[in-house]
Amino acid sequence: MRAACAAESNVVATDHDSVSLVTGSDGFSPGGTLAVGLRLKLAPGWHTYWSNPGDAGEAPTIDVTAGGPAAGHTAQIDWPTPRRLPDGPLMSYGYTGDVVLPMRLALSAPGEGSGGTPLLLKADAQWLACANVCVPEHGSFTLRLPAGGAATRASAQAPLFAQAAAGQPRPSPFKASLTPAGLELSGSGLDAQAVHDAWFLPSAPGLIDQVAAQPVQVTPGLVRIGLKPLPDLARAKGLDGVVVLRDVAGNESMLSVSAPRAAPRARSSGFAVSDLPRLLLLALLGGIVLNLMPCVFPVLAMKALAFSRIAGSHHAEQRASVAFYTGGVLVAFAALGALMLGLRAAGSAAGWGFQFQSPLFVAATCWLLFAVGLNLAGLYEIGGSFAGMGQGLASRRGHAGDFATGLLAVLVATPCTAPFMGVAIVGALAAPAVVGMAVFLTMGLGLALPYAVFALVPGLARRLPRPGTWMVVLRQALSFPIFASCVWLAWVLSIEAGDRGVLLLGAGLVLLALAGWLLGLSQRAVTASAPRRGRWCMAASALSLLATLALLPDLPGLGARSAAAGGAGLVPGTEPFSEARLADLRRQGRPVFVDMTAAWCVTCLVNERLALAPQQVRQAFSSHHVATLRGDWTNRDEQIGSFLRDHGRDGVPFYMFYPPGGDGHALPQILTADRVLHEVGG
Repeated sequence: MRAACAAESNVVATDHDSVSLVTGSDGFSPGGTLAVGLRLKLAPGWHTYWSNPGDAGEAPTIDVTAGGPAAGHTAQIDWPTPRRLPDGPLMSYGYTGDVVLPMRLALSAPGEGSGGTPLLLKADAQWLACANVCVPEHGSFTLRLPAGGAATRASAQAPLFAQAAAGQPRPSPFKASLTPAGLELSGSGLDAQAVHDAWFLPSAPGLIDQVAAQPVQVTPGLVRIGLKPLPDLARAKGLDGVVVLRDVAGNESMLSVSAPRAAPRARSSGFAVSDLPRLLLLALLGGIVLNLMPCVFPVLAMKALAFSRIAGSHHAEQRASVAFYTGGVLVAFAALGALMLGLRAAGSAAGWGFQFQSPLFVAATCWLLFAVGLNLAGLYEIGGSFAGMGQGLASRRGHAGDFATGLLAVLVATPCTAPFMGVAIVGALAAPAVVGMAVFLTMGLGLALPYAVFALVPGLARRLPRPGTWMVVLRQALSFPIFASCVWLAWVLSIEAGDRGVLLLGAGLVLLALAGWLLGLSQRAVTASAPRRGRWCMAASALSLLATLALLPDLPGLGARSAAAGGAGLVPGTEPFSEARLADLRRQGRPVFVDMTAAWCVTCLVNERLALAPQQVRQAFSSHHVATLRGDWTNRDEQIGSFLRDHGRDGVPFYMFYPPGGDGHALPQILTADRVLHEVGG
């Protein structure tokens, strides 16, 4: 090759590639444009990268300048559509074989008398060549082109430019939108013949799980590509990239798409004033039944002690205790309702129990319950009557305890969903804010109602034994249900935040135990007339508590585990839920059982053990070829939230059964093995 005038520059060669600067023609036209590109001839098994390299790698860079009378500078690379290069848990996008990364070079018009001067091209490039290892490489290239008639003659590298042009994505003729389930394309010409397979290549990393499966659902005029979002996608306005459509003959079409986030789906019906009495009744019944849910069992310990305390009190004391407890419940429900209504008005998906999707909230709740348990066990006292304090102050502290018990009852009740609550919550979120708040407050009244009836109905409270030493033993014994709740919350955190989250939680529990022990020493020192020692112990206790709180900022940044709540499911053959997979199974004519659950949902776990774990249920699913799709809402998942809202629910558990060829229908939130067997025909 002659260095003076050629369509290919000097070559930078290694054992795994040879790289050069090439042009699409043997000459140039001053004032026109010139096709120029970086040619990479990669050895078998080696590759380089696309503009979005994927989970690893780095995109090539090249800077080309034209010297002489027809000076110019290149724009960006016109990237051909890359290949997907999976490697274990990672996905990369890149090129193999002989490839050109093309650009367009705009040339200036030459001055008078310089029209025949050759064009001098200089380029500096950097790229990665990768196989089992990645080798960073760079090169400087020089190329001279003559002016004149050679500009119209295709170079020997022109077929590579044509190949690159054929692989470049064209603007999509279809409407694209980003939904909680993934990417949707809509328009005429989309059907099962035109789209046998499809996949999406994001233009930027960090928005979707690039190695996750992308299930495809095709209906006339609509293609859905399932995507697994990463947290950063929630803050993005949309998603850009390339969609590849492959038809039944194997031909591929590469489409450049910019998918804005789809508007939230409108609810099927608005609020009607005539619905208000029904919603309030359902909310009241749901709150009452919530007292029987396993989530509230730990608070029953504190309620039992409160019952015993007021058993021999005057009616005024009993009424005050009920008022403060009910006030705590209502304040907590009002705060929770305001938060859910506010988030929903802002367009966010917030369902019942959504706060337990936050590792920080789970850890803080566990620490709070642990501190309550230590208090019940007698390690320290809250609100006790120290020496020299009046009885009136002790009484007021008792009512503060009633208020705090009401707050705590709502806090620990949110992982459970009682019958009647689901419809009431959905109605509250669809109604005007004032009506929605009324529904939440009515639910709180339902939760507080049994305590109020027991305390205020003459004769019921007097049936309890009189306060005595037995209360100390009962109080200590009732600390163990609280500690059991802490163990459960630690398991929830292990799913949400992994081993490091549990380590931080355990460190906080140790520091809380130290703070409680020091507080107890301080209180006993004050009682023993040793105030100086008490102050030192109190200061040390405060420092230990501050050290516990200092662990909280580390929790929100912990990555979510991919394991499903409680594992892969008790029913053999359970698969992760996706709307595309559900549609595929229904097209096959298989019965489908959809199980929406979460590790922090106690009702879900009870249903799982009592209704799905029995051997006869598992055998029925197997013999009737029932496909089970399990949606894990332990961590925030827009696709699951969208599915719940589409079916009029805002929390878990939620169960749907789709018979072969029929429409799906919801099952009760409190599930039994007999009901499941009835549905599947076992």
